[in-house]
Amino acid sequence: MAYLLGIDIGTSGTKTLLCDPMGRVLATAMAEHDIHSPQPGWSEQNPLQWWDATIHATKAVLTKARITGDQVSAIGLSGQMHGSVFLGDGPMPLRPAILWNDQRTGAQCLEIEKKAGGRKKLIAMVGNPALTGFTASKILWVRKHEPRVYEKTKHILLPKDYIRYCMTGQYATEVGDASGTLLLDVKNRKWNKKLISLLGIDAALLPECFESHVVSGQLTRDAADLLGLKPGTPVVGGSGDQPAGAVGNGIVSSGIVSATLGTSGVVFAHADEPTYDPQGRVHTMCAAVQDKWCVFGCMLAAGGSFQWFRNHMALLERETAKEKGVDPYELLIEQAALAPAGSEGLFFLPYLTGERCPHPDPNARGGWIGLTTRHNRSAMIRSLLEGVTFGMNDALQIMDQMGIKIKTVRLSGGGARSAFWRQLQADIYNKPVATINAQEGPAYGAAILAGVGTGVWKNVPQACKAAIEQTELLKPDRKLATMYAKHHAQYQRLYGALKGEFELIAKL
Repeated sequence: MAYLLGIDIGTSGTKTLLCDPMGRVLATAMAEHDIHSPQPGWSEQNPLQWWDATIHATKAVLTKARITGDQVSAIGLSGQMHGSVFLGDGPMPLRPAILWNDQRTGAQCLEIEKKAGGRKKLIAMVGNPALTGFTASKILWVRKHEPRVYEKTKHILLPKDYIRYCMTGQYATEVGDASGTLLLDVKNRKWNKKLISLLGIDAALLPECFESHVVSGQLTRDAADLLGLKPGTPVVGGSGDQPAGAVGNGIVSSGIVSATLGTSGVVFAHADEPTYDPQGRVHTMCAAVQDKWCVFGCMLAAGGSFQWFRNHMALLERETAKEKGVDPYELLIEQAALAPAGSEGLFFLPYLTGERCPHPDPNARGGWIGLTTRHNRSAMIRSLLEGVTFGMNDALQIMDQMGIKIKTVRLSGGGARSAFWRQLQADIYNKPVATINAQEGPAYGAAILAGVGTGVWKNVPQACKAAIEQTELLKPDRKLATMYAKHHAQYQRLYGALKGEFELIAKL
């Protein structure tokens, strides 16, 4: 039997997944990455570590699945979006990759909007406003601040596409990930030559762009030897982690939306036609389904806020979890459940790394507001989970205003693994929430795309229909939903009240 390999180059690590031609997952493996912050608001990684992690995680998943590399028939790639890898000749990066959550490019965003003729014209060109996380602003930043690096640059690749180059020697990308560069004509699914020219970027620096299921290279012998696979194995276009994750969650038709709580938090909707928010609060990009689109909102520190609390404020839980052999997050959620719904007026603002949706504000800051002597640790943890979920609900409300139908919200990521957080999401979203038989997100979607590209399935919707099933449906508690609607409105007012103060704090 031939198997499909999905590889996701995430922020915290590279994940590999093997599934059979029926879409059944055999095994997964993970190899972690380091993240560096040379200055406040900066976020970088070494692309060579991604390749090393890919090698280790691929060998590990083959071992866990008890199969040999020559049984893998195709490879699909996914990865963190927007990151920029600057290359000369060969695989050695000229500098560390600047990541999606890096906030250094505010001045370049203003430059892009000015050269495009304003925010509205820019959105008309590429479907989105200029945001600090997008790739285009990173290119301009390097050109201005590191001219020697820029002069040596011959190729600019996204994270997963750097791994494709290491595997195949081919410089290529696909429409889903390319949408997040701010340089793609999203409506027509090709590079926007006009904007690229206005920004003074050499179009030759950008790779050829394919549809997500198209085979865009084959494993070289050297790469195959390192990975434990066979030379010539086809590698499909794949997609950025959000479009690929949508495939892995079966979000390939209207009415079903996904809410994924990873380091970031993403609410994702399928669209049969390109649909834009005129204010640019959510993103419109190409879906990993051919000739389809997607709308999604991304908050920067969703699960990342919970991870920050675990790392810095939960030493006791981490030690207890280690002794008991359990996940420390489980112990923290048990404490959160002890606090009353609404946390007695305590709010957590999850802007630990600035914010993107619905507030594109690199200066935004996180914190608790409303603390009184009645509040305890349980309330602080619960308010953190509520605050993150309020942030996700912001994107859902914007989509509703855009006329996007939302019948069910499919949950994935860390927020889907907790029964408490699943119900909390149902109550705050005031929508039925569902889980599915596959919880592997982008890596699973990448494997499905590999199958479509090599003829296992006719198309992506057919593959998702065959492989993905709903396993649980939770309905909101109407009384709690009504209460949370009032709390969410208060949460939304807090950003407006503090926006000016955030800007002043950032200058201290």
